[in-house]
Amino acid sequence: MTLTVLFCVDPLHPRRVDPHFAREAAAVRDHYGEIALIDHDALQRGDVEHAVRSVPRDLGPAWYRGWMLTSAEYTALAGALRRRGSPLLTHPDDYQRAHELPGWHDTFAGLTPNSVWRPLSPGEDPGDLSDLVRPLRSGPAVVKDYVKSRKHEWDEACYVPDVRNLTRLRAVVSKMVALQGEFLAGGVVIREFERFDGAGESRVWWVDGEAVLVGPHPDSPGTLPDPDLAAVAPAVRALGCRFITTDLALRSDGEWRVVEVGDGQVSDLPSTTDPMDLYAHLPVPD
Repeated sequence: MTLTVLFCVDPLHPRRVDPHFAREAAAVRDHYGEIALIDHDALQRGDVEHAVRSVPRDLGPAWYRGWMLTSAEYTALAGALRRRGSPLLTHPDDYQRAHELPGWHDTFAGLTPNSVWRPLSPGEDPGDLSDLVRPLRSGPAVVKDYVKSRKHEWDEACYVPDVRNLTRLRAVVSKMVALQGEFLAGGVVIREFERFDGAGESRVWWVDGEAVLVGPHPDSPGTLPDPDLAAVAPAVRALGCRFITTDLALRSDGEWRVVEVGDGQVSDLPSTTDPMDLYAHLPVPD
């Protein structure tokens, strides 16, 4: 069988790949693979059948590479594609486990900042946070939802100087929830703040438990980090997901730390990375 990858469509040109993924689609074709198009906008509207209508029937097992999806959207997409004869190679349970912090945090315990979380619906009041943060050490913390932070609104919706200052903590959490609006993913996460060296993160791509590509993070594409993966690899294998990324940063004391884990299908590829360096390692179904 051939490598088959489903990319997001260009909303302005429905027969083309979204320009953000054009380099990757070209790499798949150069690798003698096959591509098909998913309508991400339709998927977000809840019209999953419209979203997959351009995927040929009985195309066979495929990888998705596109914009982020909520776990519910991914589950709906997987179901529609399975009915169409093109099952996704990442199961919805695995997607959620890698995509949302509560799914991977405990597997990476000791390698990532200690965190606590609480399910929360968009617009819901976060309530009393004192019990939630009790397991965390005193001092600064970072607030985010299950997937993303508001790091560009650092002081008002992300950083808390002292997690024991419940008034300030509640204000930051409430602001993050308000700014995320309907896009709040899962709930609220509070993570102990760790100081890194500021040289930029490394994004490591893993396929079936093996590191296949080590490169920069999209936010710092010009860096050339060389992280130590000895402690991370066993955790990746324990998580048991086929295609994931880990974002690593060097803490000020010289230890490499896992800042984030993500599903590889929706992790951004830095502009300085040759897509073929990734796609050459994606397995082709038997």
